[in-house]
Amino acid sequence: MAIGVFDSGVGGLTVHRELTRRFPDRDFVYLADQANAPYGGRGGEEIVDLTRAGCERLFEAGANVIVLACNTASAIALRRLQQTWVPDARARHGRPVNVLGIIVPTIEAATGLPWTYESERDRAEGEKKQAIEITGVFSTAATAMSRVYEIEIDKRREDLAVFSEPCPGLAGLIELGAPTEELTVVVNDHVDALRRRIGRHPDKAILGCTHYEIVADLFAAALPDGTPIIHQPQAVADALDRYFAHHPEYGLGETGRRDFLTTGTPGPQSDRVSQFWGAPLSFAAA
Repeated sequence: MAIGVFDSGVGGLTVHRELTRRFPDRDFVYLADQANAPYGGRGGEEIVDLTRAGCERLFEAGANVIVLACNTASAIALRRLQQTWVPDARARHGRPVNVLGIIVPTIEAATGLPWTYESERDRAEGEKKQAIEITGVFSTAATAMSRVYEIEIDKRREDLAVFSEPCPGLAGLIELGAPTEELTVVVNDHVDALRRRIGRHPDKAILGCTHYEIVADLFAAALPDGTPIIHQPQAVADALDRYFAHHPEYGLGETGRRDFLTTGTPGPQSDRVSQFWGAPLSFAAA
């Protein structure tokens, strides 16, 4: 029995690392779908199919609760899986299982409100409260196209305006361990593109792809000093802590096991990933 963590590649390790800190005695199985990474430029049905296959592999490996540590999978596939596939998976595996995402905790952190809260819409048309704070979201193209952050934040906080900046190719560069100099140029270009689009820098930022957390320092350097950045790993760990407190039915293991699987080429990961993780990291074949 274990907690499963799924991502298209190594970006989900940012969430995985925080979860292992929060739940050090629990067993974890991490699966990177590196054979098909990145997901950001793929079509919706393909993302759903790949995410479903990854979750099934994690259930087979003993995971009872899976965290989709991928914004693209969470935005495109999660609701479909929860509504149409997870009930069948529970019956097939004969135990309580579930799949959770990372966008809900991120929106809760961005708005300071629980997911169940939606702002009242009883004001007359034309009296909508003027946005006084701008949140910039840096994400993959697929997440940006879903407009999930714009839609869900607006439901809860009419005083927050959200602008997404798609960063095609950035997750792939991080996955491959591109040099810092190259990554710096790409990050600076996207931060500046967002600034030009909205007329100024955002008041706060969301790194809407878990790969970007690996280069969070580059985003911090490109944004004005002191710009708050919402870090998904901590938000997800906080939400999962609350979730487990209300769902004791899930067996999560107690040996502190750590398994790392990949659909791609097994073996050591890049130097950048190892530096982020704090030790050399090697994946086994899924």
